[in-house]
Amino acid sequence: MMVLRFAPASPFVRKVRIAAALLGLDKDIELRPTDPAKGEADFWRENPLGKIPVLIDEHGTQYFDSRVILEYLDHRAGGGKILPRDPAARFAALRLQALADGVGDACLLQVYEGRYRPPEKHVQAWVDMQAGKVARGLAALEAAPPKITTTPDVGQIALACALGYRDLRFNGDWRAKHPKLVAWLDKFSAQVPSFVETKMAA
Repeated sequence: MMVLRFAPASPFVRKVRIAAALLGLDKDIELRPTDPAKGEADFWRENPLGKIPVLIDEHGTQYFDSRVILEYLDHRAGGGKILPRDPAARFAALRLQALADGVGDACLLQVYEGRYRPPEKHVQAWVDMQAGKVARGLAALEAAPPKITTTPDVGQIALACALGYRDLRFNGDWRAKHPKLVAWLDKFSAQVPSFVETKMAA
């Protein structure tokens, strides 16, 4: 049995859980709730960076971050499932994952600015810089939404999770200006039951 260090509000944990379900590996993973802010010594041994998700296999090997975990799960499932074998499709999926993860990272940094710094020490220029990354990323994705393959690839999974996180933490503020992405996420949600099943909680 593998172990997944997780928190229910993490878009990157959600990526792993959706990937595991798509690959038929979700029943082989024990979910272990973890709060990175509490500084658990055993968690720091598993990931010195103190970030979730972390996947620990049956032999005690730790895998992080979410991109590495998705590649490991795909390999474990036989390969070529959520990471295409064809080079053109593979790099397209990896590029989309990088863009979607970048949007997710920028959203997280905006949240952390409010969570970990007192109001008088907020740096608006920093918040604005992260907001700019989100805006440009979403604009690029709205201009050319990706296709949803029969088994969604790592990029499509990452995009769905980034949009879901924006819904959770920013009250869906992206939706009004991005109707194509709204339609895309609706289609993804209908096709991938684990997206609904792993809905993030604050």
